[in-house]
Amino acid sequence: VKVPLLAVYGVDESFPETNERHKAFLLEGLAEAQKNLGRRGIKLLIVKHPPKEMVGKLQKDASCVVVDRGYVRIVRQWRQEVAEASTCAVFQVETDVVVPVEVASNKEETAARTIRKKIEGQLGKYLTKVEEIALEHHSPENLDLQGLQLLDISNIENALASLSLDCSVWRVKTFLGGEDQALKHLQLFLDEKLKHYGKQNEPSVDVTSNMSPYLHYGNISPIEVALKVRPLRKKYPDEVKSFLEELIVRRELAFNLTFYNDAYDSFDVIPNYAQVTLTEHADDKRPYLYTEEQLERALTHDMYWNAAQAEMVLTGKMHTYMRMYWGKKILEWTSSPREAFDIALRLNNKYNIDGRDPNSFTGIAWCFGKHDQGWAEREIFGKVRLLIESSAADDV
Repeated sequence: VKVPLLAVYGVDESFPETNERHKAFLLEGLAEAQKNLGRRGIKLLIVKHPPKEMVGKLQKDASCVVVDRGYVRIVRQWRQEVAEASTCAVFQVETDVVVPVEVASNKEETAARTIRKKIEGQLGKYLTKVEEIALEHHSPENLDLQGLQLLDISNIENALASLSLDCSVWRVKTFLGGEDQALKHLQLFLDEKLKHYGKQNEPSVDVTSNMSPYLHYGNISPIEVALKVRPLRKKYPDEVKSFLEELIVRRELAFNLTFYNDAYDSFDVIPNYAQVTLTEHADDKRPYLYTEEQLERALTHDMYWNAAQAEMVLTGKMHTYMRMYWGKKILEWTSSPREAFDIALRLNNKYNIDGRDPNSFTGIAWCFGKHDQGWAEREIFGKVRLLIESSAADDV
């Protein structure tokens, strides 16, 4: 269209379950994006407005509006509101997954095995490098910003202080937002961790990529990650296959769930077999019962579970294998399965930097039987898969 490009991000203080930890990571990434885009002549405005209001104030001189894709309820709602209120064309582009969800499947899939071939059959088309395009026009300097409340993010602490936030969950330094940090973690994974990825279920061995927070906040694309990992297939065939299974197939199964099942954040998302069997065993005697406060403060009898909870609270991220054990134990130690689901989701979304992500919602649901099959019937769990303490102890 040969017109100037303006990038805008609206910081909505009402985003559900957000807190200082989440917003700090977000603003760190935006500050870096602002600098990187500025080098290309693209202005990135950070404003304190919800998307519909933000676009409404800026679109009068726009030829079109381009938004990225959203999958959880509120961000899909924002895009719908923008499209309905816009006076110019609105285009939505896919940036969150490798294969667009509706291309991979036109329905909710039941397990990785049902979506794997559908995704893998499209990788030749979608897993390709996107070339950088030279700009013909820089962002305009004489913008009419009347009525816009700009957010200065040159100082993250000051920016956070200007927002109405839940400050009970503090900012962490273990993971800092931004593309540079994402690439730093990725390079460390490629150089030192990928060769040992077969031990990814051992919490005592640090071989995880730590990509999940950066993927969640859009600091790095799954396509870029995959393209940097794939060349190592000959050197580490099993490890690369396993990692790409998690990065693409399992992750995009999660996006499939949040797109096609509006109950993704409730107990109702789990399959019928799991709901029936957990309900049948809801009155089984629990060896231990803990309140949400006791769980949140890591005050259980289980040193491994307490360590996982503390890791999440203190660092903003929990080891992937321990997330499964952590969720299963909440089910075991809570008086009802539905209450257990809600507690697990609240704690996950509150403390994990990558909380409130399709992958996180799906991970919690998996602990309660989603994307899984029935197993031998046991007390409390019924036919839902069990992870036992001895396995965790061996791995830890």
